[in-house]
Amino acid sequence: MSQVENAVTSSSKEKRSYRKGNPLTASEKQLAAVARKRITHKEVKVFIRNPLKDRMIALCDQEGITQAQFIEKLIERELSEQGLLK
Repeated sequence: MSQVENAVTSSSKEKRSYRKGNPLTASEKQLAAVARKRITHKEVKVFIRNPLKDRMIALCDQEGITQAQFIEKLIERELSEQGLLK
């Protein structure tokens, strides 16, 4: 017998079942992440003018921070200047 006849390819093997249950969909992962974040954070929805938003995005990219981090820094700075942040 040749080796080709006795060879078992990986595609012919039965696949191992997923042991941890069904994997989460992308939307389920997103909902779980938001739920975890809501424990320690509050959501803020704002509308700002387009030119300001564009400059903020550019500055965030330049500094390597997220827009949320940028806004947090602005709020912390303002509260510190007013003596409201310890």
